[in-house]
Amino acid sequence: MQNFDLHNPTHIVFGKETVGRLNDLVPAGARVLILYGGESARRTGTLDEVRAALGDRAVVEFGGIEPNPSYETLMRAVEMIHRQGLNFLLAVGGGSVIDGTKFVAAAVHYKGDAWDIMETHGAVVEQAMPFGCVLTLPATGSEMNKGSVVTKAATKAKLVFASDHVYPRFSILDPTKTYSLPLPQVANGVVDAFTHVMEQYMTYPVDGRVQDRFAEGLLQTLIEIGPRVLAESDNYDARANLMWTATMALNGLIAAGVPEDWSTHMIGHELTALHGIDHARTLAIVLPANMQVRREAKRDKLLQYAERVWDITEGDVEQRIDAAIGHTRAFFESMGVPTRLRDYDIGAKHIDAVIQQLEAHGMTALGERGDVTLAQSRRILEASL
Repeated sequence: MQNFDLHNPTHIVFGKETVGRLNDLVPAGARVLILYGGESARRTGTLDEVRAALGDRAVVEFGGIEPNPSYETLMRAVEMIHRQGLNFLLAVGGGSVIDGTKFVAAAVHYKGDAWDIMETHGAVVEQAMPFGCVLTLPATGSEMNKGSVVTKAATKAKLVFASDHVYPRFSILDPTKTYSLPLPQVANGVVDAFTHVMEQYMTYPVDGRVQDRFAEGLLQTLIEIGPRVLAESDNYDARANLMWTATMALNGLIAAGVPEDWSTHMIGHELTALHGIDHARTLAIVLPANMQVRREAKRDKLLQYAERVWDITEGDVEQRIDAAIGHTRAFFESMGVPTRLRDYDIGAKHIDAVIQQLEAHGMTALGERGDVTLAQSRRILEASL
């Protein structure tokens, strides 16, 4: 096992009817900016519930944060904070709203061009506004980590930043808030969480037994509950397990002491930026192809994954690896999530543009060993057609 330094200060409040805890969690004198996405938060009554829980605190709303939060939109929130003297942020939504709130929290105090935060991947962040979350869409794990992904619409750049300063102070996780979600969003959440685990698990062995077993348990949980969360929208236990699995998939615990990949995400980000494909759906396209192209480098973990997650023990080494990759693709497709670029009318002629974007954003040595070159990324995209 590798050395690690693990710290996560986010306070999690989990369960039914927990939004009322905002009165205890948000400072009494706070001037609050509520950030959210579309009108579903208002239509379902969540915004009204949040405002009621905040009592007589000064509250301002900022809606319209996109599924891939844009720098341009988020900077309008920064301007509102300065203009109205607000001092606490509350994200009400899924990972995109929370990611956007993290950027806003860091940008408020930054003196230069706030896009520097993204281009330096958070290295310039020295302080951030305090914020909390009310999670309504389980998928990204952003409610309990320090990472954020933001897109600059003007340049189609989708970048990542991370900083210890942008851990949420608290996150409220009420599974009943997921009941009204459109099923494609729920399916995306399952795929997103699954791929987050795989990015930290499907690398090479370092005898991280606790991390491996934990990761395998999260993957098996998603496989078990995936069909149920689609078939039974008001199944509390299924939705609760999805919500907690998605949080645990990316809160730092299973990454401690093990190598991480993230090449699937980096390639996927460019597909979203260029073609507008949902983030999770780019992951479903890239991950099976990534495992196929890099099967030799990932052989040991692929075989472990085949046996422990999918119970594949028959056949020779290559057959078991083929079966594991095939099971992964089939699981995504069983959730109604396509796994080929052609499903989105993207062909070989579009690959050059993706490679150019990867190069422009410095993504020339991806993966746990830094050996996913641009040529290797091209092969992965070709295998995704």
